[in-house]
Order: sequence, then structure tokens, then C-alpha cells
Amino acid sequence: MKRGAKLEVELFRDLGFVRKKCKHCGSYFWSLNPDAEYCGGQPCVDYTFISAPPCVLSEANRTLIREKFLKFMERNGHTIVKRYPIVARWRDDVYLVGASIYDFQPWVTNGIIPPPANPLTISQPCIRLTDIDNVGRSGRHLTEFEMMAHHAFNYPKKGMLIYWMDRTVELAFRFFVEELKVPKEKIFFKEDWWSGGGNAGECFEVHIDGLEVATLVFMHYVERNGKFEEMENQIVDTGYGLERIVWLCKGTPTVYDAVFQSFIEKLRSTLGIEPLDLELAKKIYAVAGRYDAKELGAMRYYSILAKALGMNENELLNTIGPWENIYILADHSRALIFMLGDGVVPSNMGAGYLARLLIRRAYRSLLRLQADLSLTDVVSLELSEVIREFPEYRELSDTILDMIEEEEKRYKKTLRKGRNLVLRRIQRLKKLGKEAKLAIDDLIEFYDSHGLDPHFVKEIAEKYSVKVEIPEDFYARLAERHQSTKPKEKKSKVELSEDLISNVPPTIPLYYENPKLFTFKAKVLKLIKGKYLILDKTAFYPEGGGQPADTGVIETEDGTKVRVIDVQKVGNVVVHVLDREVKIPEGSLVVGRVDAERRLALMRSHTATHILLGAARRVLGPHVWQAGASKGVERSHLDITHYKGVSRDELNKIELLANKVIRENRHVRVQMLPREVAESKYGFVLYQGGIVPGREIRVVEIENWDVQACGGTHCESTGEIGLIKLIKADRIQDGVIRLEFTVGEYAIKYVQYEEELLRKAAELLRSPVDKVCDAISKLREREKSIRSELEHIKKRYFEIISNNFLSTAVKINEYYVIVRSTDLKRDDAIMLAETIATKEQSAIVVLLGKESENVAYVIVRLGERATKKLSAVSMARSIVKLIRGGAGGDRRFAQGGGPLRLSLEELVKRTAEVVRTCIEM
Repeated sequence: MKRGAKLEVELFRDLGFVRKKCKHCGSYFWSLNPDAEYCGGQPCVDYTFISAPPCVLSEANRTLIREKFLKFMERNGHTIVKRYPIVARWRDDVYLVGASIYDFQPWVTNGIIPPPANPLTISQPCIRLTDIDNVGRSGRHLTEFEMMAHHAFNYPKKGMLIYWMDRTVELAFRFFVEELKVPKEKIFFKEDWWSGGGNAGECFEVHIDGLEVATLVFMHYVERNGKFEEMENQIVDTGYGLERIVWLCKGTPTVYDAVFQSFIEKLRSTLGIEPLDLELAKKIYAVAGRYDAKELGAMRYYSILAKALGMNENELLNTIGPWENIYILADHSRALIFMLGDGVVPSNMGAGYLARLLIRRAYRSLLRLQADLSLTDVVSLELSEVIREFPEYRELSDTILDMIEEEEKRYKKTLRKGRNLVLRRIQRLKKLGKEAKLAIDDLIEFYDSHGLDPHFVKEIAEKYSVKVEIPEDFYARLAERHQSTKPKEKKSKVELSEDLISNVPPTIPLYYENPKLFTFKAKVLKLIKGKYLILDKTAFYPEGGGQPADTGVIETEDGTKVRVIDVQKVGNVVVHVLDREVKIPEGSLVVGRVDAERRLALMRSHTATHILLGAARRVLGPHVWQAGASKGVERSHLDITHYKGVSRDELNKIELLANKVIRENRHVRVQMLPREVAESKYGFVLYQGGIVPGREIRVVEIENWDVQACGGTHCESTGEIGLIKLIKADRIQDGVIRLEFTVGEYAIKYVQYEEELLRKAAELLRSPVDKVCDAISKLREREKSIRSELEHIKKRYFEIISNNFLSTAVKINEYYVIVRSTDLKRDDAIMLAETIATKEQSAIVVLLGKESENVAYVIVRLGERATKKLSAVSMARSIVKLIRGGAGGDRRFAQGGGPLRLSLEELVKRTAEVVRTCIEM
């Protein structure tokens, strides 16, 4: 079908639909009303369903509409497919599911695997942050929504045609007419074009009384080099907005009032906010849909809206302002429940960044409402509602609320520190003489680097006459920067061009056939540059999946032995890197000998990593996902997602649980499975270690404990590991904890090492091993007592020598000036200066000393009377100019330092001159 061609289907011909061109937007549309002049959608027409819904389901809610849709599609030949997680772990290009078709990309849409059913129907929760800045304001935008859909996957070349346009439009029409009793003449089909994710096709937008309720896409193009080409398969990709359909049926002023009724009422009554006048609300939101606040700008949007309603702008803002914040809290609470419940941990990266963005935006709305509530309190209101529809979140409810609470605490700390950060930036701008304005890049930096909301920055900046203009789509811009990811290019360490190995057949991986095969014979296929050896088969494991490459020896037919120092995989070819250049004829036979001890140690470490992950998920919660791993011979680490530190008690529980699995000697099963079979059986927890490409995937399952798609070598049973010893847990980045551990004999050696340290400590303390802690406690108490005595002695000493210093003071005007060098450490010099200035209120005390051989320190302390005319910090800054150093402080006390560019005696002499100048100025 040619792009832009007339989209006509059987239903239109049979029922007498007419094709018209919209007078407002110029799009073509189909309607049973021959007099229709507009396409039936916003902004071409106003909402007419508000207070006059075209459906007879005023009691409609998400559950009822979802059930009606799925059952209708099931009766019409579709298989109901369970919803996918909201976190798209089967993809490496996006973090979150933004439409139901995401569930089947790229594996099904690219024809690599078959769909779970064909045709199918699903109701898929989605997160889309494109219009986040309009949420709460427009009356219709949501960040979390449920996309009901029916999909058909057609393969014309295989003769598999399920259905296409005719059937798709018929099903949509019948659903609205038969199930929701919408009058036929109210349904408009608007012709359009859809593209996204490299695919495209014609589509119909379905509009009823001004509201777009569904989109029917006919995906059959793929974009290559900027041009659209026909795909081999043809996909029916539909999306019906569950929340919008509920709204259509209830006719409430906004979508929020339709689907968050219970939440809104609870929050409104708790905050003591009067209900929004229903008649006024209907007028406001019926008209609001005409305008896009993001495009117009907030103030212009409200100005136009107020004018259209015949209201004063301030009156409009005062009326709807609190409600916009309530609506934001309703929407964001639900979105966060799905994100955190499906395993997102708030952080400064990836999906965690998006969750944190929502949390902070929601918290900002809470502050605007001046609510005496925590964000945790607010989210819990919606959590109870979500659990009714999705009971799987019940066991996760405590974790979800705990994450929200932790994030709220962090953000409060951020705001406390944030004021000074903004002030420093303002001071820098003014010093440079630049225009007093913070640009969009400044606001993004404040948010991304410091977590500061742009409105918080604006409130501070404008107090200092600094302009701040916040883009209407600020949060959408942030989300766009973080909502997708580019697949990491896996570059081989072996620098070989593809043409050098293009004609080489795939290497047979003996390391998979028998992980304990350490000696093997193979034929030489190619030797490149004398040191890159390719065999027809190999037992040497190539580096991958966090597991280092095997090492060992290759022995040729003439008895030459050469070491294998690295093994890499280039495509399907395994390349052995030799430690020196040699000559080995192609076609000759060689014997490979893998370093068995090293391989076995790595196998134990790899299986132990899987065991530890299973233990961490059971102790810390199912929100824990692998964020990285490195398997070593002596030590390894596992990086996991977690929203706070791991306590010693939790570490002990993880370690005990992991070692219990080892003692139980559970079977480790390795099998190749079709991707769709593996996903159906085990779920997306398979991809803990990341996405594994291919039609078939290698699945490693530790009996009733852990299952992952994994390409590494493993023990046959957990008992082979012997022992896992957790060494430590560190927070390596926001939301990621690194568990460092050792296994097998190295774990035993580590335990022995720690025992030896304990034994030596006991000897030094002259204490039995089991009394070491008591002995250290006593030692610390003694140290504390000695320190206290020393401080007391110091005070007495400084009291005595302060008299000596004062007796040699130089009288300049009304001040007693002391400029001396000292061998005291900086802290002691400060104490001495404090003692002198406390004794003599007119004293000016300047002490100079050495921080190290080539660095000087400067201490300036003024007596109380001296501070009336002089400033310690000004004096200190004048002094440190002598050594090109720096200083800080206040009128009473200052300190600084810098490189000692002259002798201490000379510095004292010049300092005395500077002090005299400061006094006489």
C-alpha cells in the first residue's frame, strides 16, 4: 500500500461510513455522519463526553473494562497473554515498557521467535514520560497507563495470514458498540501514519466525543538508510487506553477523577481541601484539551484558558493549582508502585534515574500542598488500590514503601545542601560580570549532578535578581536523556579484521560439551600473525560473561610447546592468543592442555556467583538484580541493585544461606532451550546477567534456587564449591552494592588469614582470643582517659606560655600585636592563639608554622575589642598573598596556608609588616 493512500475497509463499505477531510487539521477521517466537518479528536473538537458519557457503564473501573476487553477478544479467537513486567529486561535498547508491542520486540517482531500466541490479546501496564510535564495539568495525560491490545503476526511468505486491516477495524468497532454500547455515529476513524523503533505503517486513530481511545497500527515497513522498505512480516499493533475508556464511560472532568477516585478523596479529605466545583471543573477540562501547555508555555496556557472560560487568570490558578498537585501525586504514586514493584531501584542511572525523577517531582507537589504527610503516606494510599488489581505486589509492599522513605530522606538532605550550591553559582556569575541568568544547561546540571528541582533553584535565584526560565518540557527532556540505552558494543580484545576470519568455520566449543575436559586434540585451521591460533574445536574457554579466559599450553606435532595467555571469541570463532610468535602449519594436529586448577577455580566462582545472587534476593528482597559481576580465581565480586547499605547481619544471613545451598549439593543443570520456551518456563529473571542474543539460549539452573541465561562454565553440583566466604559489601555507586567474596580453598585460606590476624592481635593485647574485644574496649577507654589528661596538660601549658607571648607583644595603637613562628601543630597553634586572645581583648595574634617541609600555615585570632575595627579573615588573606596561598574564616578567627616560598623567619618579618599596614589603614 502506497503511503498516503486511502484507507478503506469492509466495515466502512458495509455500514456506509463516509471519508471526509477535517476542516481544522486537514486529516482524512471516516464517520457515519455525512455532515461531520471535523475529525472527532482534540484539538479539532471539544470533549463532549464530560458529564454526558456515551457509554452506559457509569460504574466502570479499570477491572471491569479490562475484563470486558480481554473476554471480548478471547471470544473472537484471541488467546489472553499475561502482562509483562514494566521493566523491559528482555531488551537492551530501552529500560521501561512504553507500549504493548514492546513485549514482543525485537525477538517476535524480527521473526526470530514465534509469538506466545497468534492472535493474542493483552492488557499491559506501561510507563511513558514523554508528556510528564502535562500530567496533572491537561486532565488527560498519565505517566503510568494500561494499554489493552490485540496483536496479530502475519508471515505472508510462509502463507500465514491471521488478519489485517478489515478484521482489526471490525474488532475495534464491535468492542465499542457491543461491549460499551457506544452509539455507532459517535465513532470516528482518523487516518494517520505511525513510525517508531525503526518500523512504520498506516494507522487509524479511534475518536469518540473528542477523546482518542485507541490506535490501530498496521506495521509493515522497516526503516533502512532513511527509507522505508516492506517487512517480511506484517504486524497488527493496536493500543486501547484503559484509563481513557474508563474516563469516557464515567464522564468525569478529568481522567484522574475517573481512575483515582478513592485516592483523590482520601488525600483531599486528609489535607482539608474543598472539593472542586463540579460544574466549573467540567467547563475547565472540556476546554483544556484544546491547548498544549508544553507548547504554549504555562503562563500563556493559563492565560488563554482563563480567557476562554471568562475567568480571571489568578482565580483560575488558585482554583486548579492544588488539584494539579493532587493529580500529579495520584499518577506518580501508581507509576512508582509498578516501577519499584517490578525491580527498579532509585539511582542516578537508567531506569533508577527515571524512578528518582518521579519521586522528586511527586515530593515537590507534596511541598506545594503544604501537607503534613510524607511521600510514603501518600504512595501507601494508592498501593492498597493497586494490590486489589495486582496482588503480586502485596509481598513487595514493605520494600516499595521503604524505598520511597529512603529516597525522601535523601532528597531532604539534598535540599538542605542545595541552597549553598545555588548561591555559589550565582556568586560566580556575578564575579565574571555575566548576565545574571541561569540557563537550561545550568538547571539540568543542578538536577543531574545535585538532584535540585528547577523550581527550587528558581526560588533561590530570583531572590538575588537572577533570571531563571524553566522550559515547559523540562522533566520530559530529562526523561528523554535517560529512558533509552544504546546496546554496548562488545569489542574483542583481539585486533583481527573480519576478512581474516570470514572463511573460518565456527569453532566447536568442547568446554560446553564437557567442562572438565582439560586435554584435547584439534586441527589447526589458521594461524594469524604467528600468535593468533584458530582450531576446529577447543576446550579453552574464551573470556565472556564476567568469566576470564582460560590459560594453558598448546603442543605441536614436533613437540614445541607454547603458552596460551588469552582466549577471545570473534563472532563464532575462538581465537587463542599465544605468548610468542611461532610457526604451526595449517591442517596439522595439536594437543591443548587447559590449566585445570585455574578452570576449576573459575567454575566454582561462577556457580558461587549464581548462588549468592539467589541468597541476596531471598535476604534483601526480589528487587535485587545483578548489576555486574567478575569471576576470579582467588577473589570475585557480584554487583547487585539495592537501595541502601547492607548490614553485617544481612551479610551473615546471605553467607549462611549460600553455604547451606552448597552443603545440600544441589544439581546444576545446563540446557539449550528455545528463547520463548525458556521465557515461558522461567520468566525474565533469566536475564539477570544481561541479554543473551540468539534463537536458542543456554540456561543454567541451580535446582530450586536460581536460573539464568548464561554462557559460562559451571560445577555439576553446588557441593563442588566447598565454601563461600563473603569478604565485604561496598556501595560502588548510587543504588548498587558490590559483594566481594572468595570460594573453595581460597575461602579457607582467607578464613585462616583472618584467624591469624586475630591470634596476633590477641598476643599483642596479652589476651585470650575470645577476650580480644574486651581487651580492645579497655584499651580504648585508657586511650580516651590519656587524651583527656593530655588536653588538660596542654591547657595548663598554654596558660603559662600565653603570659610569655603577651609580655613580648608589640603595642601598635590600642592593640597588642603578637606575630611569632611556632613548632606547634596547626590544631595546637589554634588552641594557643585562642588562649592569648581570650586573656587580652585587644590582642592580635598571628602564629606561623610548618604544615610540612614546604607548606606553611597561618593562624589569625583577634581579641573581642580588636574585632570591632579589624577582620581576622581580611588580615589572613593579606598575609597568605606573601606565599600565594589561600585563607578563610570570619572577623574573629581565620586560618590559611600555602607553599613556603621563603624561610619561616623571613615570612614572620614580612607578616609583621602586613599586620601593621592592616592596623594603620
